[in-house]
Amino acid sequence: MPYDFNNPPDRRQSDSLKWQRYAGHDILPMWVADMDFAASPVILEALQQRIAHGVLGYPQHSSSLREAVVEGIARDHDWRIEPDWIVWLPGVVQGFNLACRLAGETGDGVLSFPPIYPPMLHAPENHRRRLIRSHLIRAGGRWEYDWAGLDALLPATDIRLLLLCNPHNPVGRVWSREELTRLAWHAEHHDWLICSDDIHCGLVIDPAHRYIPIAALDEAIAQRTITLMAPSKTWNIPGLGCAFAIIPNASLRRQYLAAGRGLIPEVNVLGLAAAEAAYRHGSPWREALLPYLHANAQHIHRSINALPGLSCTPVESTYLAWIDCRELGKNNPCEFFEAHGVGLSDGRAFGMEGFVRLNFGCSRALLDEALQRISHAVRTEQAV
Repeated sequence: MPYDFNNPPDRRQSDSLKWQRYAGHDILPMWVADMDFAASPVILEALQQRIAHGVLGYPQHSSSLREAVVEGIARDHDWRIEPDWIVWLPGVVQGFNLACRLAGETGDGVLSFPPIYPPMLHAPENHRRRLIRSHLIRAGGRWEYDWAGLDALLPATDIRLLLLCNPHNPVGRVWSREELTRLAWHAEHHDWLICSDDIHCGLVIDPAHRYIPIAALDEAIAQRTITLMAPSKTWNIPGLGCAFAIIPNASLRRQYLAAGRGLIPEVNVLGLAAAEAAYRHGSPWREALLPYLHANAQHIHRSINALPGLSCTPVESTYLAWIDCRELGKNNPCEFFEAHGVGLSDGRAFGMEGFVRLNFGCSRALLDEALQRISHAVRTEQAV
């Protein structure tokens, strides 16, 4: 292996939000979506070269950077975009909050599909819109849309925006062309704007699945879609605060820019330098990472499903496992596992009780220790 994912840097004494949460306690941090691996050497080198220049003034979004993003998306996702479709952002959270500002008027509906990334549940209310929930359902060993439930919901709603997450956090699905086409039909039929958070698109770990941007389905859908991406999850550089929206519709792009004017800061100079290095030279690191994460995911799937009271579905993308604890009989499974030395994300924050999310973007040794602690907790509980 050209990169040593088995021996990541020790983050316990660093400024890591992830690791400092449990500082002084014997609790393994497996919660926030932040991998433990060092960034790609090509990114670190680009940052060092930029710092060595000595002047960290206001940056310009260079044509070289835009070309790197355009070429990277074409190479990795077979989607041809134009450089002027790109709108730079400090993060995808700001990106979908801006989309909510464009969605109709005060009180209009924003559709989303829990369990989902928690800020997506709060964004509509931030802008005096109403969150309309259509919960995913578990069927046939994977998570799917509840199409019948969605059809029953729509006549009584005034939805103006579809907030999509593809690949989906936390259930790890890569939505198929058929699923996206069905959502796109609804968007056209009901005249919805679409904002798709695709931040995990570079982390499809199961080779049997392929990421498709909903905007790539056809020109009509592209014209009503804001696609959000970032190098942060794929190349593990979330602390650099660099993301972007892809907006093919020029009028919509102008509205989007106007909605953020005076509110959204420019991307910092180091974030832009890292982004260009990632999209231009980061493929070897990513290609080495994906099978490592896939092996971790398979290990989790085997281990969790062997335990009484727990289950999980296969992870197609991301480094996040969504674990069903409802048969465990605990009112707060997150607190239960924390008491046994594993810090997980609480499913309630994602809009679904009785679940936890486990971050397996870590060394196999750390994952083994976490799974051993989970097993001990469950088996001890069962023996009582």
